[in-house]
Formats: sequence, C-alpha cells, structure tokens
Amino acid sequence: MGDEIRLFSAVPISVIAVLILFGLLVLIIPLFMLGMIGTAFQRLGFSWPSALALILLMVFGSFVNIPLYRFRRNVIRISRNDELGQYAHVSNSSNAWDIPVSCNLGGAVIPACISAYLLYRSILITGTSLVSTVCVGVAMVAIIAFVSTRIVPGAGIHVPFLIPGLTALLAGLILTNGTGLTAAVTAFVSGTIGTLSGGNIAGLLRIGNSNIPHVSIGGSGTFGAVFICCILPAVIA
Repeated sequence: MGDEIRLFSAVPISVIAVLILFGLLVLIIPLFMLGMIGTAFQRLGFSWPSALALILLMVFGSFVNIPLYRFRRNVIRISRNDELGQYAHVSNSSNAWDIPVSCNLGGAVIPACISAYLLYRSILITGTSLVSTVCVGVAMVAIIAFVSTRIVPGAGIHVPFLIPGLTALLAGLILTNGTGLTAAVTAFVSGTIGTLSGGNIAGLLRIGNSNIPHVSIGGSGTFGAVFICCILPAVIA
C-alpha cells in the first residue's frame, strides 16, 4: 500500500563499514594536510625529516607558553563628589591586578628561529643581503596586522587568519620583483615576524583598558595566522 510504513534496520556489517570509513577519514585527512605542509617546507629548502620535525615542534610547542612578565594595571574606581555632585575617577593602586604576558614556543620562538635560519641561508646562496628588503616587508605586514587585530574581552588578542599571510605573500612578490627562493624567504620572514610584532607585541599597547586574562605572543589567537605565514611562501618558492 502507498501509505504503508516500512522500517529498515542496519545490519552489523554496514555499521562496521561506516565506522571503518569514518576512521580512515580521520586518519587520512590529517596525514594529507601533514603531507601538504611538509611539501611547503621542502620547497623552502628543508629535507622531509627536517620539515616533519619542524611541523611537529610547532604543533606540540603551541601548548607551551614561556612566561615573560606581568603587565600591571590599576583598577579604576568611580566615586561621587558630594560637594560638586559629579563623578570622579580614582585610581585604587591597592586593588591592582596583573595581566600575565608569555611567549608561545610553537607560535613565536620556533617560527622566529626558522626565519633567522632562512634569512641566513638565503644570503649564503644568493650572495646578497635581504635585510633591508625584509625590514620593509616586516613593516608592511606589521601595520596590516596591527590594524586588523582585535582585542576580545575575556579572551585575548586575535589576529586574522589569512590577512597577514596574504600581505606577506604580496610583499614577497613586490619587494623582490618575482618569485623564487628570495621572494619566498622575504614572504616567510615578513609574515612571521610582522604578524608577531604588529599583531601581538604592538597589541600590548592596547590591553591596558581591556578585560583579558592572559596574553600569549604567538599563542592561540595568533598561532593560526603565523602557521599560514609559514606555509604560503611555498607558493612563490
């Protein structure tokens, strides 16, 4: 009959097949992404074992924050002046609280070390100094990162995911007039150092009046942007 309701039950074999397929996807997708990222590092001149080691160091290092200092901020108390009938802001230093500032191992220290290595290696290979070119690129990315970074109350500093990386890629193409190792190194160093300096370090100037519990340079709000800056230069390598 047309309105007859039929119930179908899944046999155990089909359920097992779905679980196996899901497990394969869970395994294959990360391996595929790891292969793509490893290839990107290889195009920058690293061997496959070195590229894999750097990727793993960055990923696992993202869970490590190195304490630097504590940013002290005085709590502002509002009191009423009964004589004038106006409100006045009074700083109460006895109730001061601190914002811990740390440096992320995987999102700041390791990318900075890779940038220094690539810059040194490119100078040895090409015989020309890229310091002035890279400084201009870092300034370009830092300005864009500073303007586009948001201070999220209760969370921290959040740098846009793609904007610094695309700016670094454009800087590498424009400042070196082409593609190749020089352009890729310029984009890599400009992206990583520019994102950290403009998005995080310069962003410390804006956290005084914000309600954020902790600032990590290269941490959760910045790690993705820095990681993209490490991969995109392979496009023009």
